[in-house]
Amino acid sequence: MIDLLLGLSVGAFEVSSLGIMQLLGWVFLPVFIATGVSTLPEYMNRRFGGQRIRTYLACLYLLLYILTKISVNIYAAALFINYAFTWNIYLSILFILALTALCTVSGGLASVMYTDTVQAIIMLLGGFLVMVLSYREVGGLSNLYRLYLNATPTINNNNPIGNLTTLGICNKPTMKSFQMLRSISDPDMPWLGFFLGHTPNTIWYWCSDQMMVQRVLAAKSISHARGGTILTGYLKTLSIFMIIIPGMISRTLYPDIVACNQPSVCQSICNSKRSCTNIAYPTLILRILPYGFKGIMLAAMLAALISGLTSIFNSASTLFTVDIYPNIFPSRRNQIKTRELMIVGRLFVILMTIFGLIWIPVVMQMQGSEIYIYMQQVIGFFAPPIACVYILAVLWTRANERGAFAGLMVGFVFGLLRMIFEFSKQPPLCGEEDTRFWFIRRIHFMYYATFLFWITFFTCVVVSLCTEPCTKEQLFRTTYWTRHEKANDDHMMMNETNDVTTSIFR
Repeated sequence: MIDLLLGLSVGAFEVSSLGIMQLLGWVFLPVFIATGVSTLPEYMNRRFGGQRIRTYLACLYLLLYILTKISVNIYAAALFINYAFTWNIYLSILFILALTALCTVSGGLASVMYTDTVQAIIMLLGGFLVMVLSYREVGGLSNLYRLYLNATPTINNNNPIGNLTTLGICNKPTMKSFQMLRSISDPDMPWLGFFLGHTPNTIWYWCSDQMMVQRVLAAKSISHARGGTILTGYLKTLSIFMIIIPGMISRTLYPDIVACNQPSVCQSICNSKRSCTNIAYPTLILRILPYGFKGIMLAAMLAALISGLTSIFNSASTLFTVDIYPNIFPSRRNQIKTRELMIVGRLFVILMTIFGLIWIPVVMQMQGSEIYIYMQQVIGFFAPPIACVYILAVLWTRANERGAFAGLMVGFVFGLLRMIFEFSKQPPLCGEEDTRFWFIRRIHFMYYATFLFWITFFTCVVVSLCTEPCTKEQLFRTTYWTRHEKANDDHMMMNETNDVTTSIFR
């Protein structure tokens, strides 16, 4: 599900992940394994001491899960069912929640990883078949270029030309759709903003997000984990040819559905007034694949969305029960039983789900036609400061707790400010004037993410240099340069912990 006006530019997000995942395997992961932590906020507790950074990061992760992963996954899965089976969108949401609850209660992280492996194989084979059939249907890539530029719906918006968007006609594709990176001032994909602003977001997602990193932490050895990052990097490059280009082909073949630009028409097709680009790939599956393969591919995609939700819930419950709940009752820290954590964790998942459901209407109203871009924007509000502090924690031994906390607070305030202004007014519909605040219209979210990263960096560096350095105990095996230090008796006593770190769903 991609924004098809961006075209191949979305592929830049995928390609950039290849190198960042290797940064996880060769820089961050050795440090996380050396410290023996089970959650990434716990690593911050080992690295800097104290509980405030650990608790703050756990809460911020949970907030990001609600705003992006939980609400978006539920909405995407419900939209998929709504379109494929013509169910009511809210009935589809209830169905997704029921299936997710069944998978969550009966399984755990291990079951998610096994099912993900099977689904990946099915989706690779099915995606390859969709790719071949779609390429043949459109007449090859050379023919796609010509047809895509003329892929406009037969029912156009009736507003006068003066009120239309700067593209001339709403949702009309341009030659820029075939450029992966564009000019510095491009409103959709500025190359400088991408390299400077999107990179911190990617570092957070692949190197310091609990949901992603917990999978490599579960590997048998660091060699297995690195092998997984290399394989995943290769697989990410396939998405350009197996998902993004077929999505553009879907728009070319079915412009009245995928490229609709009249709000009333789009609302009737996909329950969104902005456009129906989110259903481009499901449309291709339903129209091109044979019936047998169609059912298998639809089932695999639905199962992937559900297993993604299960993985999110597992990570969220682990963060809450390990990093937050014991600090709520510090006097009972050593008396907390595993059964209590299981009950608390599952109740917390229910609470997270409720908040995610409450946020779904915001997703539908604010960026309902561009789920992928919506996620990138929200991550850009809060992820750059987190990525900056993790980079400094792992690579700079002089960074201390006061500097890291000050940097996180400054970054959070400016990120929250951007989010408030971003969501205070809805983006304009086709033909409407954009009346949002000027710096929302003029400053691309990637450039703002760059600002968040560097203001966090300088705040952390200045405060750290003006305060006392970390102790040797805090640096023991917690940075890239000290990860091989030998333990002595003092270190062994320091690393003993009574925290219950078992995931509640294992």
